[in-house]
Amino acid sequence: MITKTQIKEFRKYLKKSENPLFFYDDDPDGLCSYLILKKYINKGKGAILRTTSVLDLNMYHKVEEYSPDLIIALDIPIIDQEFINKANVPILWLDHHTPLKRKGVHYFNPKLKNKKAEIPTTHWAYEIAEENDLFLATLGNISDWNYPKYAKDFSEKYPDILPKKTKTAPEAIFTSKLGELINLLAFSLKKPTSKINKMVNLLLKIEDPYELLKGETPRSKFIHREVKSLLTEYNEMIDYVKKQKPKKGKLFLVELPKVKNSYSSLISNYLIYKYPKKVVIVSRRKTDSVTMSIRSAGTNVREALEKSLEGLNGFGGGHDNACGAGINKDQYEEFIRKFNENIK
Repeated sequence: MITKTQIKEFRKYLKKSENPLFFYDDDPDGLCSYLILKKYINKGKGAILRTTSVLDLNMYHKVEEYSPDLIIALDIPIIDQEFINKANVPILWLDHHTPLKRKGVHYFNPKLKNKKAEIPTTHWAYEIAEENDLFLATLGNISDWNYPKYAKDFSEKYPDILPKKTKTAPEAIFTSKLGELINLLAFSLKKPTSKINKMVNLLLKIEDPYELLKGETPRSKFIHREVKSLLTEYNEMIDYVKKQKPKKGKLFLVELPKVKNSYSSLISNYLIYKYPKKVVIVSRRKTDSVTMSIRSAGTNVREALEKSLEGLNGFGGGHDNACGAGINKDQYEEFIRKFNENIK
């Protein structure tokens, strides 16, 4: 866990900074973490990591562009040591993925004290911001499959968005209007960077979940208009996978048809909600490779993934029950065979 002392330390750096630069991951957990902290201090700039989950020298131009006095990395699994070495300002790294050893960075990760802690970055941002913005805190946590204790408070205020009877994150995502809000944020992050930045600036001004949900104000209308085509495409993917039925065995393999955008992560979340006893692998074929989103309700798929990639031309990682991976197209069948042997 991240201690109260560490929370105060992070908060002290944040309040002291005059020009912080936030790097955040391109999912609702990363985005909500940024929105909460940005609104808390009302200072600084944000930079999203689009095509990678690694903060390295390819992003250092943002540091040169903004000349920050503090760098904050949110929900980013990997920061290269070269990036840290080159930065001449303090770096606060707030994350909840598998811990890494790095020098010269202030590292805040609940897994440093408890390897099984699966508490999203949004939760810690909410604590750092002195529990300001219940809406974003609830949305960010649930989007990352964590049902926080304060979701009950949100349900008291907005029972038609998150019904009081809701008990789990997947139930909230797939049966409530809060799930619609999560999709709005998720699909906003699939747009070009210039559009993302515009929508993020609009989200910083939206205080009420009803405004975002109904899409009746100019700023919320803009967000709805931008994500409309993506929602349509996603719903077509959902209709497609609803027709897929799992076979005997532990694995449920689903290959998505080729479309412009990737929905693998969202689709795999939906399938593990529908089939919690299975290990779900949702794949997309590219020219030379196959990318995968892997989910399980109980099996440690991260360990199985690491073992299965040994000796193969692939990559992957993530959480114990949710991982992303990629493999050379010609080695996909071998990978599946090894993965099937390694899951427990």
